[in-house]
Amino acid sequence: MTRNRIPAARTLIVLGLLLIGLLAGCQAAQPPAQPPSGTLPAFPTILTVMTHDSFNVSASVLAEFELLNNAKVRFVKAGDAGTMLNKAILAKDKPLADVLFGVDSTYLSRALKEGIFEAYAAPALADVPDNVQLDPEHRALPIDTGDVCLNYDKAYFADRGISPPASLGDLTSPEFKGLLVIENPSTSSVGLAFLLATVGAFGDPGYLSFWEQLAANDVLVVDGWETAYNTEFSGSSGRGPRPIVVSYGSSPVFEVVYAATQPQEPPTAAVVSDNTCFRQIEFAGILRGTANRKMAEAWIDFMLSPIFQEDMPLQMYVFPVNSRAKLDPAFREYMAVPDRPVAVAPADIEAHRETWINAWREVVLR
Repeated sequence: MTRNRIPAARTLIVLGLLLIGLLAGCQAAQPPAQPPSGTLPAFPTILTVMTHDSFNVSASVLAEFELLNNAKVRFVKAGDAGTMLNKAILAKDKPLADVLFGVDSTYLSRALKEGIFEAYAAPALADVPDNVQLDPEHRALPIDTGDVCLNYDKAYFADRGISPPASLGDLTSPEFKGLLVIENPSTSSVGLAFLLATVGAFGDPGYLSFWEQLAANDVLVVDGWETAYNTEFSGSSGRGPRPIVVSYGSSPVFEVVYAATQPQEPPTAAVVSDNTCFRQIEFAGILRGTANRKMAEAWIDFMLSPIFQEDMPLQMYVFPVNSRAKLDPAFREYMAVPDRPVAVAPADIEAHRETWINAWREVVLR
């Protein structure tokens, strides 16, 4: 019996020592509570970016930012630019994100007036033209531009021997009756930009006389760009009945880039003569009260870097503000840029936007 007890006791001791060793090993394998000085934290920082619904970025470009900064970017898409801004303003005491992107020049004054941004003079602003830096305090930083212009179906006019419109005023001519589709400025940022183009071109109240003539010329109003361009416009994949649409100066390029069979030249063209287009500038800003200020700065720097700027045109149909960014060859070949787009001061837009929209509604939708 004694001989049997001694091995049993030794067995218990050995098992106990093994258990202690395993527990010590588990503890040693766990990451330290604080990373050693000079190393990345064990887990990535979560950065939240609020955007409009049209925001997009290539997966590979986003991955580069996340890898370089040990970060995970979470995007919150919050509707169109106006809806997104409303949400940011309502939550400005408890911000819903660290950075907001997509406030354009039609809403800039309101965003600045509401004080939702913290100032940040990003180093890359040295490569951005002064004429798109509309906030001298650097609360809202320009990221891209896009020109809202008339587009037309080239075949429609060529087949009929008719010259396409060359100015906004041409649209009221009887030969263009029933040919134009536009977006509602109260529901579409593209429609609002076009309304502002008419205000800048004809003045206030002169723009209302223009719209009265346009309504009499059977203009079609739809809620948004998607319906206008892809359903009602004859020069797009929608193959609709109307050969003139309000779209972007870049739209003809995309008719080439995304065509199933690439054509020799775009089947559509943009009207870019003086005082026919409205230039939209989109801005990003660090939301006041963010707990991730340093990472928010890094994201703004990244959006202004050539890698992000060069990715934007094929992702969001907009163009870089960084003068060092290079465009895809298709844009260099086919893109038409207006030399003199319509200009309306952001402060005037803020002061009169709702009045202009309501007056337009009374004239066109009555």
